[in-house]
This record gives sequence, structure tokens and C-alpha cells, in this order.
Amino acid sequence: MSDRDVPFVAPFNPRRDWRILTLAGLAGLGLLVIGMRFLIWPEAAARFFGFIERPFGHQMHTVVALRDMWLGIVAIAMVVLREWRLLTVWLAAGALVCFGDAGVIWSAHGRKAGFAFHLLSGVFMTVLAILAWRRVRRDRARSGLMSAASSDDRQTVL
Repeated sequence: MSDRDVPFVAPFNPRRDWRILTLAGLAGLGLLVIGMRFLIWPEAAARFFGFIERPFGHQMHTVVALRDMWLGIVAIAMVVLREWRLLTVWLAAGALVCFGDAGVIWSAHGRKAGFAFHLLSGVFMTVLAILAWRRVRRDRARSGLMSAASSDDRQTVL
């Protein structure tokens, strides 16, 4: 196995990375809590979501609860494992889901607070996705420099 076959992972830099990891972890934890709330108090959770009237039976609340809970657990796992590329994809997809939820609330003439919450959550997730993506690009740039330096060393030895 050559040096090029081993992916370069930049060392964890607490000063630079803790903010992104903390905010992404809190987003995952928030989704986990929201999902648990949909299981325990479905009516209150639906009102907080932004619906004025009960839009569907409790089966739909369970679906939303399970969706939010597993997505929260996946986000927390990616933060703990520092899987930057997957975290970037998760955050970007989460932003789309937040904007979609805001659209559902808007079209259902739901509460303005619920609409604003989902819209701002989408903006928050978009910003985090951009920050995580920049981290991935920085790692790739370093990886390219490391690969170039190691190949230069090998040529010098030969």
C-alpha cells in the first residue's frame, strides 16, 4: 500500500473545529429531542411544528418522531467520529428538509412562528453545511500537499 492509498485526515484542531462540531451536535440533539417529543406529546409537538389544526392521525406523528430521532442520532455519530464529508451532506440535506417543512407550514396556513422556526433552521443548517464543506476542502488541499511532498521524497531517494 502506497502513501497515496492512505487518505490524509487533518488532525483535530480544537480552536477551529469545536464550533462547527458543537453546533452540528446540538442540531442532532435538537432533532432527537423533537422526535422524542412527537412520540410523547404529539399534539403539542404538532402545534410547535406550526400546524393550527390536527392535520393527520397519530401515525404521522410517529413517522415524524422516528425520522427526527434517527437523523439526530446519525448527526451525533458523525460529530463524534468527525466524519466531515458525511456531516456536510447531512447538514445540506437537513437544510432542504427544513425549507421543505417551512413550505408545508406556509401552504397549510400554519402558525407564523412555526414557519419562521423552520426557515431559520434551514438558514442555520445551510451556514453549518458551508462551514463543514470549507473544512473538507481545506483537508483535501492539505492532502494534495502531503501527497506531493511524499512523492517528491520518493523521487529524491530513488
